[in-house]
Amino acid sequence: MNKSYISAEIVKAVFLLLIAVFFTSCDRNRNSTGWDYFPDMFYSTAYETFSKNPNFKDGLTMRVPVTGSVPRDFTPFNFTIDPESRMLAGKELKNPESPTAGSLSRGKAVYSAFCTGCHGDKGEGDGNLFTSGLYPLKPRNLTGSAAENLKDGEIFHSITLGFGSMGAHGSQIRTEDRWKVVLHIRELQVKVKETSSAGGIGK
Repeated sequence: MNKSYISAEIVKAVFLLLIAVFFTSCDRNRNSTGWDYFPDMFYSTAYETFSKNPNFKDGLTMRVPVTGSVPRDFTPFNFTIDPESRMLAGKELKNPESPTAGSLSRGKAVYSAFCTGCHGDKGEGDGNLFTSGLYPLKPRNLTGSAAENLKDGEIFHSITLGFGSMGAHGSQIRTEDRWKVVLHIRELQVKVKETSSAGGIGK
C-alpha cells in the first residue's frame, strides 16, 4: 500500500468524521445550539411561569397575590385624589421625619431628582421643563404663601397622589423620602423668607 493511498484514506476518514460531527451537532430546535452545559440547570424541573400546572384547579402556574397582601416596603395610603381628602390628610398625617442634616440632605437629593425639572432648584416653579417651553403650564410656586400655608400632610398627599396637572409620585418615591422632600420644601420656604427679610433690611 503506497503513501498516497494511505493519505487519501485518512482524508476520507477525517471528512466523514467532520460530516458526522456536523449532523450530530444540529440543534433540537431553532432556539437551541444543541450543546447543553449543566443540563440539570438548563432544563428546569420546576414549572415555568406560564406553563400548565396540574397541581392547581385552574391549571395555572403563576399565582395571583393573596387577597390583602401588599408589596414589600409598601405603605398603604388610604386617601383619594380630591380636595376634601387632601385636607383630611393635612389633619391626620404628621411628618415622622425630623429635620436632621441627613434627612434634609436626602430630601434635597430626592427633590433634585423628581421635582427640580418642574418646580426649579428654589421651588419657585421655574424648572427647565417650563422655561424651555416643553411644559406649557407654570408649575406651582412651592415657596409662595399658598404653599407655605399648606400642612405637611397636604404636601405629602400631593406628592403621593398628584395635584392638578402634576402626576402621582407615590409609586416612584418611598414613603420616608416623600416626607423628607416635605422637609426640604419647608427649608426652601424658610430660605425665601430669610432672603426677603435681608433684602428689606438693606433698603
